[in-house]
Amino acid sequence: MTLRFHVIGMISLSVFCFHNPIHAQSSKLSGYIQTVPVISGQTNVNEQNISHFNRFRLSSDSVFGSVRVGVAYEQIVTFTEKHQPIGFGVGSVPSGGEWLNLQWTLNETDHARWSHRFDRVHVAWQPTDKLEIVAGRQAISWGTTLFLTPADPFAPFDPADPFREFRAGVDAARIRIYPSNLSEIDVVVRATKSPLGEEMTAVTRALAVWHNWEVSGWTGQLYGEPAGAVGVAGALGSWAVRGEAVIRRIRHTNIFRGTFGLDRLVQVKSRDLMIVFEYQRDGLGAAAPNDYLRILQSATYRRGEHQVLGRDETAVQISYQLHPLWNIAALWLQNLNDQSSLISPSIIFSVSNNASVSGGLFFGVGKDNITLDTPLPSEFGLAGVTGYLSLTWFF
Repeated sequence: MTLRFHVIGMISLSVFCFHNPIHAQSSKLSGYIQTVPVISGQTNVNEQNISHFNRFRLSSDSVFGSVRVGVAYEQIVTFTEKHQPIGFGVGSVPSGGEWLNLQWTLNETDHARWSHRFDRVHVAWQPTDKLEIVAGRQAISWGTTLFLTPADPFAPFDPADPFREFRAGVDAARIRIYPSNLSEIDVVVRATKSPLGEEMTAVTRALAVWHNWEVSGWTGQLYGEPAGAVGVAGALGSWAVRGEAVIRRIRHTNIFRGTFGLDRLVQVKSRDLMIVFEYQRDGLGAAAPNDYLRILQSATYRRGEHQVLGRDETAVQISYQLHPLWNIAALWLQNLNDQSSLISPSIIFSVSNNASVSGGLFFGVGKDNITLDTPLPSEFGLAGVTGYLSLTWFF
């Protein structure tokens, strides 16, 4: 009860600070329920495990004149036969050391954990069509490519996550300016607090559309050190072309990270076939298995900046519409340095406009012989077979 009044009071205070009297114009409440049983096979580091991940989410967006208030609340319950991680991309709740403490554990035992959190709590003010100011926990996405997005500095997705429904919120103040219908200036200030200490990010991004190309770039201070990035997306013939690159200054060293991607939608037997290919060169990644331990202990990994571990990685996804209600897909992540792969076939059935059932597998291919010199012989080789079945309902 104390928490509830604290959050409502914080929102009320933010709204009260605006001088003009405001009246509610609209309010929208939506929800999301997901239940996912998971079976993980035995590996060299984990026993066979049966788990059950459950998520309940409520989202509210209310408009009061020129002010918009957004809140998203989640409860997460996980049951596991063994006290160990569930598996690749399943049941992950991302966190980037957010400043506000809006996540709590209600109960935890060796085989169950019940937690809840606010994934969104923000207030936006839009005095004109050209300006919007947002403060609080919010979703910010600056990625240009689809799976591997090194130039997105705000809580990027896990590329192996089969449930990319909602991007994790970050605590930030944001000013968005729209000079024209085809351009935007975005200023974000974000403070983080983690075992690494208190760090500050302040970056400015400009985006514009020229002919059939979207061009963007950002610069500023990322976790207290200078950084800059560019992104481009457009079309060459029937292929969509995407690319992004970032230069980081870390401990007086310039680091390059970049991804190039192609994707295309084609018709096969009057059904949609989607093909996506991406290649990433990451100066923060490991060139050999001997470097994995260093990467896992690095500040960039502990902040959640690494989607994958390798210096050179590719992502390929192929999805096909078998029927208006049935879709199949396969994701293939390949580490080009240690030659290991993560492969994930899946199938989705649309029960209705608001509900779907999906199932899939994850399995790794690569070296799995653990030694003292190489405790992680490859990025994906130690991944056993993991199977999941998911029921999702939006309301």
